Amino acid sequence: MGAFEWRGLRGETRALFLKDVRPAAQRLLVQFSGVHSREAASALTNGVLWADASRLPDPGPGVSYAFELVGMQVVDPAGQPLGRVADVIFNAGQPLLQLEGEKARLLPCQPPFLTRLDRAAGVITLDLPAGFDEF
Repeated sequence: MGAFEWRGLRGETRALFLKDVRPAAQRLLVQFSGVHSREAASALTNGVLWADASRLPDPGPGVSYAFELVGMQVVDPAGQPLGRVADVIFNAGQPLLQLEGEKARLLPCQPPFLTRLDRAAGVITLDLPAGFDEF
């Protein structure tokens, strides 16, 4: 079905090949070839799965994968720079853009704050409430 690279917390890697996937509550239950027991699966806990970005489907108009946002410039509606995206943090409420640089901070990344996402230009426009920078 699909090839992945698993990367562990200590730098170890392992090639994994997807054998089966099915919904389980609000998650997906996956089975990889060669992982035949709970013990073998638990050895993969806390690792990260990587897929070749060229194999991912187009997310559609106005939608991006989180990894695509890293490195994009963030501006306000007037075009004034707010920073560059260092990472996308997922919390219970909404995704947050972690900006790098002198004024590193976390900014909301969904409507109504996210007003424009130009993947081609690498620019995200956020319309933040007055006083937001004071937090």
